[in-house]
Amino acid sequence: MKDPRFPELSYRQINKLKSYGEVETYEKDAYVFKIGDNTYDFFAILEGEIHIEDPYNDTIIVKHGKYEFSGDSGMLSERSAQFHAVAKAGSTLLRIKPKQLKEAISKNSDISDILLNAFLLRQETVLNEMSGGMKLLGSEKSNKTYEIRDFLEKNHIWYNFLDVDSSQEAKDLLAHFDLSQDDLPLLINSESKVCKNPSLEELGRYSGVLMDFEDKIFDVLVIGAGPAGLAASVYAASEGLEVVTIDSEAPGGQAGKSSKIENYLGFPTGISGGDLANRAYVQAQKFGCNISIPHRAKSLERHDGYFTVCATNDKVIKSKAIIIATGADYRQLPIDNINDYEGSGVYYSATGMDVSHCKDEEVVIVGGGNSAGQAAMFLSGFADKVHVMIRGNNLGAKMSDYLVQRLEDSDVIEIHKETEITKLNGNHYLESIEVSCKDNTNEMPISNVFSFIGAKPNTKWLEDNVVTDERGFICTGPNLQPKDLETCHIYKNRKPQSLESSVAGIFAVGDARNGSVKRVASAVGEGSMAVSQVHTYLSELNNKL
Repeated sequence: MKDPRFPELSYRQINKLKSYGEVETYEKDAYVFKIGDNTYDFFAILEGEIHIEDPYNDTIIVKHGKYEFSGDSGMLSERSAQFHAVAKAGSTLLRIKPKQLKEAISKNSDISDILLNAFLLRQETVLNEMSGGMKLLGSEKSNKTYEIRDFLEKNHIWYNFLDVDSSQEAKDLLAHFDLSQDDLPLLINSESKVCKNPSLEELGRYSGVLMDFEDKIFDVLVIGAGPAGLAASVYAASEGLEVVTIDSEAPGGQAGKSSKIENYLGFPTGISGGDLANRAYVQAQKFGCNISIPHRAKSLERHDGYFTVCATNDKVIKSKAIIIATGADYRQLPIDNINDYEGSGVYYSATGMDVSHCKDEEVVIVGGGNSAGQAAMFLSGFADKVHVMIRGNNLGAKMSDYLVQRLEDSDVIEIHKETEITKLNGNHYLESIEVSCKDNTNEMPISNVFSFIGAKPNTKWLEDNVVTDERGFICTGPNLQPKDLETCHIYKNRKPQSLESSVAGIFAVGDARNGSVKRVASAVGEGSMAVSQVHTYLSELNNKL
């Protein structure tokens, strides 16, 4: 049976693709792209072979033959090539540039199905089964190292983490480059270029998830790439609107931190939040959406006929309409020294990256929502004991019933009601916690606490541009009073649409919106519904202009 990662295109599909590229013949072996190339082309083999080489391990990963093709999902953005590709002597190839490849994928569903399925499977193989990629040196107990690892993991960037506390290779590399632990964390690429203590912006630029896009007025700017923002991006781009989407961290938002979502329609065996987000991320780019990470919105200005958003990395984005899908951040535990342990004992997600330091340990999860329940179930497969702590006495108040039943039936999970953490202890990383339960206080030797204790909206950057409730959630549609509305020709003729804010043309979806249901399915629904309302607004705007 043919490996689905390396399918063959049909003769008819090859002929279709020829209109998007150029045929080239190679008389001798030649690199068609190299590892680290920020833009690289797609190749379909008409005759001969392309060898995909891994310079990290000095191996040939695969030999693409006739009617097979090179490439992965990174081609849809500006992610750098992860391997070398060598066209063998006598080969004839069809070369297609990324922009034309996106067009071909968008217009030809049969080709799209084959290519995208192969691209996703190849990415999954690289991330889960292959060692290599850029090297990250740092301490597993370092806050800064954890922040970098978290960014790389959530953005599906291939890398190899070397813990300087236990890896001899890490220590040898420090000596080789004449560096010390004061220079950590370090990033080393395939060309032995060293980046000391990189910022997330540098990581984004280096890996290609931070994109450049045209300086023009887009139809829609989506701020936030959680489920609501990604749904809006997919629907807007698929309907022909010019869309740009930005996010400060990674695709997926809070849902991206879920180890397994089992009640989302169409996935009877469940799907991780990260995988769901990555598929939506690829899907949006398939239709031509520009997604750039990390960009955090800083301010908003209104002009006649468009808006301007100033973002980090000195980016200014102009758009006729804006969909705010900035979601919400988990609140910090109300403990004075909480910042000292974030990333070195206190975490806000539970993913595969956290498994190594939880094996055979006792861990604590704080919170009573679905995210807490999903994290508890995930970590129960690795930890010796999982303590779930809630301040109230009803676990089912905010958690889905299927999760409550699983937690209560587990031999590994212990539920503590009317309980809260009052103190964190440790020199450089978390070593113990103090817990209060009613009138009793006791110390527990815990070094891993996962916190899911409610959320606050990411809307502070909006200042007074749109009306929010007392907690900062954006008011939309029926939640707005006539006195809240901006004075404009549109609101003189109609009321705000259900997802439209106090400013015509600015929409809010997902967790950032007042009255939203904090579930993935409802966020996706709002994101898609907002696009139809954007069409209404754009039609009115065009009539005015």
